[in-house]
Amino acid sequence: MAVPGFLARSRIVAPPGWTRWLVPPAALSIHLSIGQAYAWSVFKTPLEKTLGLSGTQSGLPFQLGIVMLGLSAAFGGTLVEKNGPRWAMTVATVCFSAGFLLAALGVATGQFWLVVVGYGGVGGIGLGIGYISPVSTLIKWFPDRPGMATGIAIMGFGGGALIASPWSSAMLGSSPAAGDIATAFLVHGIVYAVFMTMGVLIVRVPADDWRPAGEVKQAAAKPMISAANVSAANALKTPQFWCLWIVLCLNVTAGIGILEKAAPMITDFFKGTSAPVGAAAAAGFVALLSLTNMLGRFVWSSASDLVGRKNIYRFYLGVGALLYLVIALTTNASKLVFVLCAMLILSFYGGGFSTLPAYLKDLFGTYQVGAIHGRLLTAWSAAGVLGPLIVDGIADSQKAAGKTGPDLYQLSFWIMIGLLVVGFIANECVRPVKEKFHEPAERGAVGSEA
Repeated sequence: MAVPGFLARSRIVAPPGWTRWLVPPAALSIHLSIGQAYAWSVFKTPLEKTLGLSGTQSGLPFQLGIVMLGLSAAFGGTLVEKNGPRWAMTVATVCFSAGFLLAALGVATGQFWLVVVGYGGVGGIGLGIGYISPVSTLIKWFPDRPGMATGIAIMGFGGGALIASPWSSAMLGSSPAAGDIATAFLVHGIVYAVFMTMGVLIVRVPADDWRPAGEVKQAAAKPMISAANVSAANALKTPQFWCLWIVLCLNVTAGIGILEKAAPMITDFFKGTSAPVGAAAAAGFVALLSLTNMLGRFVWSSASDLVGRKNIYRFYLGVGALLYLVIALTTNASKLVFVLCAMLILSFYGGGFSTLPAYLKDLFGTYQVGAIHGRLLTAWSAAGVLGPLIVDGIADSQKAAGKTGPDLYQLSFWIMIGLLVVGFIANECVRPVKEKFHEPAERGAVGSEA
């Protein structure tokens, strides 16, 4: 099916003199919006009270949303590459906003399945397409600083909750009724549609003959960076793709294990000590983790432009394992140590996401990097199930056995250490892609702009 003229890639080729620094704000308009997903917990308790749901049921929209994010990114990646960023951003805007509108209808009519299908299913497609929509465009505009460019955009996904959480809380109030929740969903859908449309209108792709000021000489300086291009289909046949799949899955598992249970975890850890953690302090801890998650996406990915992608992942995985070890050994002896370690682990969690597109570009070129990125995000879907399953499942079993405090989490921390070590080994196995997987020079050159 042909893409309508306004959305076609040919309509958004940048004219001479157009500044590439408008592309990161366009990407941010999408990522700051879809980053609302990290603030879903604000709606959990109100939904449970008004619709009579359990904690597990109220988490279903979020869980389905993350699964659909990975699946839609994987299956839609090739279309995103083919049709261009304006088409992809438009699809993301329509789906993400429609998800909120369906959720509003579900709450208003007392049909929770509509909330799950709307926010999780339809909105989840918007999450996936929106997440990958600006990636290849940013890399093509910033071949000299791909880590920084993708870090700016993906930082928005980590920071979206910092905006959405207080905004949603203010709209819901202290004792929201079903009508208040439905109104909040409705307003969210409309506001996010307007905000995301700004990115749709701004985004541009570079002309075929565009080059940044000054030559990019990274390929000669760093052996892990290839000047060749690999198709998405061929990327799946390489060991590099599957090594990175393992790296992403295990790094995300380690981070989401803390992120998903942050407030009850710090409360449990220091319960019964001389300095227990109250609800307000636990909420502050969650905000700190969101902040470091966001900042890590920019700081560490920018650093990867200097030290190289493989080295920065050595840092994420190796230091991450040591931080988990420190928490496991010190238990609740020091609140400061616990908080600092958790903040750094979450910064590596965020950095792992934002550095990944540049790592893929280094290995596979720009030809179909968006489609390759989309397929690799299935690792996120797997980790979104694996991380909470490990931490929640072990904590529940330990509580049933009569244990309290740090004992609820010790075993899961040791498991996380093991997973990060496996991820470290997988990263060490990454080598330059063999020539047999490369595209012919003519096709790769055309495809990189297609």
